[in-house]
Amino acid sequence: MKFSKTLIAASLAFVSADSFAAAFQLSEQNASGLGRAYAGEASIADDASVVARNPALMTLFKDKQLSVAAIGVIPDVSLEGESAPTGIDESSLDDDSIAPSAVVPAAYFTMPYNDKVSLGFGAFSNFGLSTDFEDDYSAGQIAGNTEIFTVNLNASVAYKVTEKFSYGIGLNVVYAEAEIVRHLGVTPLPYPAETEVVNLEGDDTGYGLNVGLMYQLDENSRFGFNYRTETDITFEGTYSSTARGIAERSGSVEITLPAIAEFSGSHQLDEKLGLHYSVLWTGWSSFDKLEADVNLPPEQGFEKTEDFSDSFRYSIGTDYQLNESLLLRAGVAFDESPVSKNHLSISIPDTDRFWFSFGGNYTIDQNSNVDLGVSIIRGKTQNFTETDDSGSEWGFESKGHAVLVGAQYNYKF
Repeated sequence: MKFSKTLIAASLAFVSADSFAAAFQLSEQNASGLGRAYAGEASIADDASVVARNPALMTLFKDKQLSVAAIGVIPDVSLEGESAPTGIDESSLDDDSIAPSAVVPAAYFTMPYNDKVSLGFGAFSNFGLSTDFEDDYSAGQIAGNTEIFTVNLNASVAYKVTEKFSYGIGLNVVYAEAEIVRHLGVTPLPYPAETEVVNLEGDDTGYGLNVGLMYQLDENSRFGFNYRTETDITFEGTYSSTARGIAERSGSVEITLPAIAEFSGSHQLDEKLGLHYSVLWTGWSSFDKLEADVNLPPEQGFEKTEDFSDSFRYSIGTDYQLNESLLLRAGVAFDESPVSKNHLSISIPDTDRFWFSFGGNYTIDQNSNVDLGVSIIRGKTQNFTETDDSGSEWGFESKGHAVLVGAQYNYKF
């Protein structure tokens, strides 16, 4: 029985099922921005979560700030089989839940060092995913269990140049873990469908920088810009394959987490009403292929073309001060997929998405307040055909929607 390096490489394609931003990118760094569909994140100084989206905004705080958030991701990602190899019932490809629910936590602290310098620290995530198919899924060679988990530990400093202009810089330490499992699926070979073909797991730590700028046009208008560098990750760990009779071997997979840039504007239209907007660019073109090295002579290395394209996210939102205690928020966004039609797969059922969001902030007392936010995300239906390592073709229709629910506690002292 032959399993080529193409099959191993195909098993490494990442899924975007529970990230619900472009590919496996996460937007959920706070719950305060969730209610505006994250419009204006590089220009609004709501709370200490500015560490993640624009550290220059820290200079606007006169007190120490603490923010702790959690965002629940409730996905609705389904597949319907449209065609299958001869002798296989296409309905066996149907799966109404390929993505588990998840919680994305975050925590931040900022403090003024003096009247010019501010410091900040944060723990959050910019990338993550999870998908889970049954072990005996018919198309097991192109589907399975896939998980990537990242934590970004950020330390930032900001400097107020003038009353109108500030800049900030942050050092990011990104810890990442990945696990990829694929099974044989239904084939003419005399082996059970749940026979494990690929089991890869590993972790790594990467490093990057982010820089932010803030310009206060007047007392009612502010602009912000933030840039986050690429981060190179090499997942070093173990590889095994029951189907190939291979016990645990060393292996590694290289990926580049893309650069991110965001421009935002915020305008206070009157005493109660604010308008906010953002354009966010993600340099997904750096994710052009997956490269890996498994200790399996003579086929030492392999790669899989992904050919992602740079993508944009556009958002606009508003907030309204209903009374002294309650601020209401709403927003919409369009999130562009970086995945080309020629590279769609059930391991990357990515699509353009629309966000419809609402939420609010409630002031408890002069030192503390809470944020609540909800986003309803609707993705387009995709139809595509995927070929496995044996040359068999599998046809699918995928649908991807989600609901995000977030809560956040803020305290200043």
